[in-house]
Amino acid sequence: MPPLIELPLELRWRDLDALDHVNNAAFLTFLEEARLRWFERLDGPWCNAAWMPVLAAVHVNYRAQLGWPARIVVRLYCERVGNASLTIAHRIVDAADPEKVYSDGNSVLVWVNPADGKSVPLPDVVRRACG
Repeated sequence: MPPLIELPLELRWRDLDALDHVNNAAFLTFLEEARLRWFERLDGPWCNAAWMPVLAAVHVNYRAQLGWPARIVVRLYCERVGNASLTIAHRIVDAADPEKVYSDGNSVLVWVNPADGKSVPLPDVVRRACG
């Protein structure tokens, strides 16, 4: 299955923690950045005043320690399309050696009405992009 996006990123010094490796929370920031960049590329609105995605779940397997300096690639894949939700598989690899996997897992996004928090149908533009 082709990736939804492959986003190259260069790590920043601030991504490190006191143990001198990339903090686990920084991985979530990398995933967020890739999701938003993918949304930017969609051919139509993926959110508006009546519906928006919320992160319902994240599963991250940390496969290898990641230090600074480093260049990575965040790859997102469509894993499952539901009525109101989208499961996105993710993989973070070394830019120079894509066989070196730093993390993988998935995220579940649910589209909701911000006024009442109830789920709404997945926007057509998102459904088409995953088709």
